[in-house]
Amino acid sequence: MALESFAFNVAQKVLEKLASKAYQEISIACGVQGELKKLEDVLMTVKAVLLDAEEKQVTNNDVRVWLIKLKDVLYDAEDVLDEFECETQRKQSLKLYGSTTKKVGRFFSSSNPLAFSFKMGHKIKQIREQLDEIASHKAKFHLNERDEGRRSMPKERAMTHSFVNVSDIIGRNKDKENIIRLLQKPNDGGKIDVIPIVGIGGLGKTALSKLVYNDERVQNHFQLKMWVCVSEDFDIKNLIEKIIKCATSDGENRSNLEVEQLQKILREKIGDKKYFLILDDVWNEDSMRWDPLQELLFTGANGSKILVTTRSKKVASIMSTISEPYELSGLPHDKCVALFTKCAFKEGAEKHYPNLLKIGDEIVKKCKGAPLAVKTLASLLLTNKDESYWKFIRDSELWKIEQKENDKILPALRLSYEQLPAYLKKCFAYCSFYPKDHEYASFILIQFWMAHGLLESTNENEDLEDIGLRYFQELGSRSFFQDFEVYDWLIMCKMHDLLHDLALSLTQNEFSTIISTTTHISKSVRHLLFPDFTSLPHGVSTLLQDLEHVRTALFMRTEEISQSALDLCLSRLKYLRMLELSQYKLDVSLERIGSLKHLRLLFLPEIKKVPNSICKLQNLQSLLLATEELPNDIRYLISLRFLSFSTKQKCLAKNGLGCLTSLRLLCISGCENLEYLCEDMQGLKHLRTLTIFRCESLISLPQSMKYLTALETLHIEDCENLKLTMEEGKADHDLARFSLQRLILISSPELVEFPEWLLRGSTNTLQLLKLRWCDNLKELPRCLQNIVSLQKLVIEDCGELSERCERGKGEDWSKIAHIPKIVLDGSEINSTDDSSTSED
Repeated sequence: MALESFAFNVAQKVLEKLASKAYQEISIACGVQGELKKLEDVLMTVKAVLLDAEEKQVTNNDVRVWLIKLKDVLYDAEDVLDEFECETQRKQSLKLYGSTTKKVGRFFSSSNPLAFSFKMGHKIKQIREQLDEIASHKAKFHLNERDEGRRSMPKERAMTHSFVNVSDIIGRNKDKENIIRLLQKPNDGGKIDVIPIVGIGGLGKTALSKLVYNDERVQNHFQLKMWVCVSEDFDIKNLIEKIIKCATSDGENRSNLEVEQLQKILREKIGDKKYFLILDDVWNEDSMRWDPLQELLFTGANGSKILVTTRSKKVASIMSTISEPYELSGLPHDKCVALFTKCAFKEGAEKHYPNLLKIGDEIVKKCKGAPLAVKTLASLLLTNKDESYWKFIRDSELWKIEQKENDKILPALRLSYEQLPAYLKKCFAYCSFYPKDHEYASFILIQFWMAHGLLESTNENEDLEDIGLRYFQELGSRSFFQDFEVYDWLIMCKMHDLLHDLALSLTQNEFSTIISTTTHISKSVRHLLFPDFTSLPHGVSTLLQDLEHVRTALFMRTEEISQSALDLCLSRLKYLRMLELSQYKLDVSLERIGSLKHLRLLFLPEIKKVPNSICKLQNLQSLLLATEELPNDIRYLISLRFLSFSTKQKCLAKNGLGCLTSLRLLCISGCENLEYLCEDMQGLKHLRTLTIFRCESLISLPQSMKYLTALETLHIEDCENLKLTMEEGKADHDLARFSLQRLILISSPELVEFPEWLLRGSTNTLQLLKLRWCDNLKELPRCLQNIVSLQKLVIEDCGELSERCERGKGEDWSKIAHIPKIVLDGSEINSTDDSSTSED
């Protein structure tokens, strides 16, 4: 499979910047408009043939190499233009907070305007000359000019059909029963059976295992159930940690323990229990690596079972203790057609499209019994009923690309990928930066895309967060994500390992994992993953020598990171957009971090002191940290849109947090000493989501909260001393100014009288009200009956409040009878009839 170049996306992005009014003003101010115009002209010439080049690179390696070189220069052009944005943000900070004071002047160390203009003019000229050289070679490839509008594109998808979920896994009941019988039968001679399910990728091995895992008979048969995704990295220490985590569910971090200590803990947890363990997606074909783990797992009680899913027959033969591994075959054609019909049409609509059903049947045959392929292509066709488009999918040349035995599914997935709109392709590909089986949180993934400039706005009044959510939903509706868990204001999901393989194949020339054996990193690499910073290769300084244009650095394990190693990365990788350190405690200084002026996203673990130099990062959009005290000059982070923090402070200072006018999402958690929030919260004029978790000392909310005019979601949880009363005057200007859509109050023992001030401005906007573990709440507010927009009310474990809300006879029933969905202690109450259902 050819790599995705993304050259067209990058060229388009650079041209859009050059055409913007802001850049035109900057170019005049810096005296570089002539060079920028030349750069724009050559880019326009190259961009005209890029669509044709990206198609031809599939079969022409010379074109592919040409595109990679071009893309590298385009990325460098982006970096140069970003220098202008950094300078603009620096000047804006000076303007906001005063450029005359010595303190501010020293803090931002303003540059010489003439020197800056000269430097930037030279850089732009260099980029333009490189582009001229690359563009001069395009003639030999006989590339045709193409307009973007001529690309085969499906119609825009209706957002009402996001997350097309198949309610049942079709056609696997017989397989499920066969596996359950194997689990229930006595072991084959030994104490514990290992049962492999083997089959090519995309057949539904994991989905089948989930059906088995959640079956009531299985739950009753075993004392303990555990599920671990293994994937390619068969590291025994890591696997033992994962198994212990499943067995205990205590969330404790045991990464600092030695293997011997972990083995002892695992023996204690499983030694006297009949357990059921699923090891999903195993690739290890070395029996010497499996034997120590097998020996450890076989200390469980007699009758324990281990179910293994794998694509490899060799893995199955190494691990199996039964006579024959369970071979999963392709789904029968009629079942595949049923699955396709369910995903490609709204319920009952297929009868109106007999011709499409015939074409669909032919598409299904090409999927070779693989449910993932069927579902992904069906999801692609859901909102496009153009017969010519269905024929285009059926007759695509991509079906003819030869694949290895284990990759038969890839043509279907590649075809689905090719039909993505351009703005979604890179968002999907960038998901590969996280490991397989990673659980994506919608709002974190959106921040990640934003940091890399992947969110394209056509409406300056639309928040980037809304654009990102739309992208996330559309990828979900096309089945590029799975295993959705929808919470009150966020969505969690995963990606099938084959789709992850596809994403990784698209980015492999940009992405590199640095391990102890790494000897070379290509200059084209823009994203680095350090799985374990304790095992860096020798000569890492030389490896990083020419990688100053790297944009992403992910450090997965940093508990023993050295100061010199971290300083090396921070000094070399000066164009970083994203820096993510692990969740482990950091005992080194981050003073150098203030030099990373291009940084958009910074996730830090627990760190005793955050250097004030972090506040020089005027482009920073997303910040997550746990520290003793927030930095003094946090108000200078003028671009910050997402902030999640934990602190040991008693109160938050004025002229700090309240000055972050760009903030959209604020999460305050684990602040055990915090008694008061900042009094100037009215400055957070764009704040849409406020969450306060585990702040047990918090006494009250500030009066200024009433002026958070953009607030849509308020989630307060485990704040046991928080009183939600608020003094209100009779004048209109004393009322709360926000219009909530979601209000969630959990574990609030001080909540006795419902704080009606939270709802006063939300009569026409509130959609969700959730109350849990509010034992002392006497009754629901009377104003609730006037909130006509309310769609869902959830009350769980709130003492006598549930009785007051009983349908037809509870004292509070008249206040809530108009709400379409009411859930009381897990049971859904239908306000229009006597039926009720249980909700998990």
